[in-house]
Formats: sequence, C-alpha cells, structure tokens
Amino acid sequence: MTHTEIRPAEVGDLADLARVADETGLFPSEMLPEMARPALSGENGVILLAGLRDRRPVGLCYVVQETLADGVWNMLALGVLPALQRDGLGARMVAHVEAQLRDQSQRMIIVDTSGSDSFEAARAFYIRNGYEQEARIRDFWAEGDDKLTFRKLLATG
Repeated sequence: MTHTEIRPAEVGDLADLARVADETGLFPSEMLPEMARPALSGENGVILLAGLRDRRPVGLCYVVQETLADGVWNMLALGVLPALQRDGLGARMVAHVEAQLRDQSQRMIIVDTSGSDSFEAARAFYIRNGYEQEARIRDFWAEGDDKLTFRKLLATG
C-alpha cells in the first residue's frame, strides 16, 4: 500500500523537489534553493510543502504572502511528478496549505495560470478545488497567451 504524507519541506528534500520542478516544467530547478531559503530557515511569509509518496518527495507546493495586501497569499508553484499525477496528492497539498492559512486567520489565496489550451487541465484542477477565475490579462505571458488569476476565500465566517 502506498503511503502519502504532506509536510514542510526540509533541506534534504531539495534534490527531489528540483526533479519535480524539472519534470513538470514549473520553473527552472536552479531557482529552487533561493526560493526555498526563507521557508527552510523558518521565515514568515513563505510556505514550501513537500508531498511525499513512500517517504520520498514527489510533489511541491510553494506559497508566498502578498506583502501589500492583508491576509492574501499567492500560490506560485504546485506540481507532482508527471508519472504520479491524478492520484489526489496535488489536491491534498492545496487543502493542507489552505488549512494552515485558515488556522492563521488569513483571508485569500490567489494563483496565476495560462489561458492557453495546454493549461486546460490546470485550470480545471483549480476550479474543482474551489477556486474561481477572478481576472484575465490578455497577452501577458506572450502574445496570444493570457494570464488568468484564480482566487479562493479562506475566511469561514
């Protein structure tokens, strides 16, 4: 039976998380050490989660606080190794970070993605997980490739 776990990323996870970044094309894995530094040192305002399968990191969720907004966080990266996608680990990582932020009385999470056809599955994922499309900036990523911003309110009352 496969064991999955979600926890804050640790220094020893970086090589496996870099593999996730490389195989999913989320971002250049060379950026990971600098991105991870604040989370690994316990700084506020940055969350880096590792999604583990059989104790090995196979997914990541990277969320940062928006500095000029009250209680708003931006999910900058979410990915699971392609061979292991569609088993629910991505959704569990999102639910985990949402619960963590709710416990801290945070208000909202936003996530940006592409409007291109190749990102249809990503957009459907966010909608299935309770995110609403809030904005579109035409030709943002490149000519003909719009930026779509989704949001989810975290406040429970």
